Amino acid sequence: MSSSSYEPQNKVAKWVEDRLPVLGLLHGTVGAGYQAPRNLNYWWNFGSLAGFMLVVQIVTGIILVMHYTPHVDMAFRSVEHIMRDVNYGHILRYIHANGASMFFIVVYIHILRGMYFGSYKAPREVLWFLGLVIYLLMMATGFMGYVLPWGQMSFWGASVITNLFGAFDFYEGMGDSILQLLWGGYSVDNPTLQRFFSLHYLMPFVIVGVVILHIWALHIPGSNNPLGIDAKGPADKIPFHPYYSAKDAFGLAFFILFFAAFVFFMPNILGHPDNYIEANPMVTPPHIVPEWYYLPFYTILKAIPHKLLGVIAMFASILILFVLPWLDGSKVRSAKFRPMTAFFFWLFLVNGIFLGYLGTKLPSDIVFHVGEMGVDALTLGQIGTVFYFAYFVVIVPLVSRTEKTKPVPTSIAEAVLGSKKKG
Repeated sequence: MSSSSYEPQNKVAKWVEDRLPVLGLLHGTVGAGYQAPRNLNYWWNFGSLAGFMLVVQIVTGIILVMHYTPHVDMAFRSVEHIMRDVNYGHILRYIHANGASMFFIVVYIHILRGMYFGSYKAPREVLWFLGLVIYLLMMATGFMGYVLPWGQMSFWGASVITNLFGAFDFYEGMGDSILQLLWGGYSVDNPTLQRFFSLHYLMPFVIVGVVILHIWALHIPGSNNPLGIDAKGPADKIPFHPYYSAKDAFGLAFFILFFAAFVFFMPNILGHPDNYIEANPMVTPPHIVPEWYYLPFYTILKAIPHKLLGVIAMFASILILFVLPWLDGSKVRSAKFRPMTAFFFWLFLVNGIFLGYLGTKLPSDIVFHVGEMGVDALTLGQIGTVFYFAYFVVIVPLVSRTEKTKPVPTSIAEAVLGSKKKG
């Protein structure tokens, strides 16, 4: 028998529910059975938008793979075949290609919202960890997918990024062994493409599994909220459906319009023109750059001259997020009541965007002039990298333990109803 409070309204649904309580599970997960804080705003839409984009990527990917050939002699031509000959193939490919960017946009906002409102703090640490695992899997999936069209940037991006793993040469031959395992040979070639294709097809289903765990972990402590305080009773909560399901649907409609603007009016703006040239191992592009969502980490990699230390710093810039729950020592979750934390958070965000911009530049490029002196991208990247790590290692631990916080409301209902009375 189902342990859910859900009671089906017809005999067929009751028969199914008694034997397989799927309806009760959905009712308690995204229906009226799930009680969410009554003050969630539109920043909380981005979790459901990420789920929507995951479904879009899986569905379009499955259709595209029916026409794709994972072989170095045919991959580029099969993509051209999809674009030119397959009914609506160009739309499907543009949805899938731009969908990766849309997926990263909503996930970045989702992560930053969690950082600002303290969603990583107890008792939601495991929820935070699972979200970061999803992000890492997305990064791996996105990178391997970028290789599949087998254009110039695909080939040379794969060559540059995989060669980074050769830096882990802790004993003689270890780096070469790692590279041969990644490549399936002695260079980026057909076995590499086939490995990446296989993993790119598999990874989204692994992400689905982690997303299920992520949602499960969310339902144990419940959703955080802009105030960062726990819901203390029924007055602090409302059913997810119809209130937040309608709110999510409204946000989804606007997001689809935003997404459609890229697909139909500027489908190549987030890509690189060199990827419309078939891969040629004998011709190196003048500037090899990854997709935009990797650019801040690419800048951190370039900022450190030593190859191994640069690779370690690049990975550390992501992995350091796993220890954020312990770096932040404040008893108050939300930055709404932590003015210094909010100030440095916005500086961190601006710095991250600036690091992304620098990732598009050559290290020797002059970004701006100070008097008669020019400041190059490498120097600015090093300054941005120092601030990035200082934010986590110095600023967050120090500020969170010393700043004076604003008064925090005693309950969600009091804050919401109080604000209405003032209005």
